[in-house]
Amino acid sequence: MENAPTRLRGKTSWLITKISAHAHRKLAETLAPAGGRGFEFALLAALEEFGPASQIALGQRCGIDRSDTHAIVADLVTSGYATREADPADARRNLITVTPDGRRRLAELDRLVDEVQAGLTAALDAAERDQLVALLTRVLDSQRPG
Repeated sequence: MENAPTRLRGKTSWLITKISAHAHRKLAETLAPAGGRGFEFALLAALEEFGPASQIALGQRCGIDRSDTHAIVADLVTSGYATREADPADARRNLITVTPDGRRRLAELDRLVDEVQAGLTAALDAAERDQLVALLTRVLDSQRPG
């Protein structure tokens, strides 16, 4: 980082971009040997926490594009990590539900994601990590419309 111009090193947007790229790279490297992806983790986490959901609602909750959500859900269903069934309240849509195998897969991915988080924030103590999460959450929340 010391090779970057001082003006860049002091810009929040530049720093966020750099750490984001690094985080994505580390996450992909860590999940790949287990055959996992970050979007798979996100959808399984949402299904476990909030229960069955339509593909559209699931993608919106996780901030994932519709076409990507469709492909990931198809992979989850094929792998036995989720089921797709007609919504009894609206036959035009499907409800996606996490399976017991999906819960085990989520636990496996969760451990790997935690490893990445620990590596990304290794220079910080526990209180600083909590503060970083709180500050980033506040900044992100402030960017939402309405």
